[in-house]
Amino acid sequence: MNYEAVIGLEVHAELSTKSKIYCSCTTEFGGEPNTHCCPVCTGMPGTLPALNRKTVEYAIKAGLATNCTISPFTKQDRKNYFYPDLPKGYQISQYDLPLCKDGFVEIETENEKKRIRINRIHIEEDAGKLLHGEEDNNSYIDYNRTGVPLIEIVSEPDISSAREAKSYLEKLKAILQFINVSDCKMEEGSLRADVNISVRPKGSNHLGERTEMKNLNSFRSVYRAIESEIARQIHVIKSGGKINQETRRWDENKGESYPMRSKEDAQDYRYFPEPDLPPLIIKNELVERLKKELPELPDARKQRYVSEYGLPEYDAQVLTSSKELSDFFEETAKQSTNVKAVSNWIMGDMLRILNERNLEIVDIPFPPSYLVRLITLIDKGVINGSTAKNVFDLMFDTGKDPDNIVKEHGLEMLKDQSFLLEVIEKVIRDNPNSLDDYKKGQKKVIGFLVGQAMKATKGKADPQILNQILIKRLED
Repeated sequence: MNYEAVIGLEVHAELSTKSKIYCSCTTEFGGEPNTHCCPVCTGMPGTLPALNRKTVEYAIKAGLATNCTISPFTKQDRKNYFYPDLPKGYQISQYDLPLCKDGFVEIETENEKKRIRINRIHIEEDAGKLLHGEEDNNSYIDYNRTGVPLIEIVSEPDISSAREAKSYLEKLKAILQFINVSDCKMEEGSLRADVNISVRPKGSNHLGERTEMKNLNSFRSVYRAIESEIARQIHVIKSGGKINQETRRWDENKGESYPMRSKEDAQDYRYFPEPDLPPLIIKNELVERLKKELPELPDARKQRYVSEYGLPEYDAQVLTSSKELSDFFEETAKQSTNVKAVSNWIMGDMLRILNERNLEIVDIPFPPSYLVRLITLIDKGVINGSTAKNVFDLMFDTGKDPDNIVKEHGLEMLKDQSFLLEVIEKVIRDNPNSLDDYKKGQKKVIGFLVGQAMKATKGKADPQILNQILIKRLED
């Protein structure tokens, strides 16, 4: 029997406010443990919270950018549970009246666009962080993250595969970055996802028992955890077993998950309205003002790249996958007359080097104008494509502009026909059979000989001139 997966994501994004959601402590990442906290965010008796206005505004922007309805009346609730990193014994969150609801985002699937519905977006406070000592086998708690403002974006179970889940999470990340409400640094825990997964026979309307995978903080982990859990559940069902509703932890190193605890339902948290904070009345004037402040969103910018620059859909999709990447392309394209070349360099060599060196866009050591100049050097025939790749690597190594690199290393393209003829003659002498092969009709010999000549000139020869001289020599 064939099975299908039913997947929903609960995405937590830390908001980029300067202070925490209910106190004035800094939200800056890092710092010595327990130095970014106070009696309010650590839940000391006698303290009272005061809601950060920016938290509400950023959450509304996130709702507007994901096509949500903004609730005119909302409140905050206490979510009661006991865990060492939650000093109050409860989390201030939202239950039945979320700030944003009934939204959607569209993702690209293999065959078409697919709409993933968003059930709700609500605000809440983050918990602390447990640190597990390797040497003394003890666990420690850092409360610096406690009280950092979060939005939780809860999707409907509209996702059918690990690939779709990854695409959905990538789209959310891009949207939140474009509207500047979260830096979405997954390696710092600014964006993380809880994944709810169940399987059922294809064509069935009945939902299977679901499990939840907690706190996945990379696209790779989300993808691998979903693939693994789908396979595990199908195996259990085919073996005659039963899927338990439980929370599981994903071990990225082992590539497998293991159960943590039984999955909680809403009643387990004993929600009730937060008595220390009044309800929120969201005026329409505020919503309209925030709507006007929204910048161009990824989908709109993608379509503009296609219409304005004539880029293929695929290029535009990749270039708008993150705000930093899109901004770098945008600035470069404005200064260049060869926008397709800009796209090719960014999508190819630039992303390759960033990946190999584990760098971010902000780590690029040169401005967009240097890439523009590199492309100009190629278009004007000063250097060839092979040399340009070496120059690009040196730009990353030194931060120098390409003109200086070309001059310092003597990388100008060789165009002297007399010199290139001598190179070709030597290549033919070193490969005596090539001339006979060519006369027998083996035209591929040309590519081989050009390659040998380029190697002899250390990649600096003008390939066009080289081809012309070689063909003329072979025809003599």
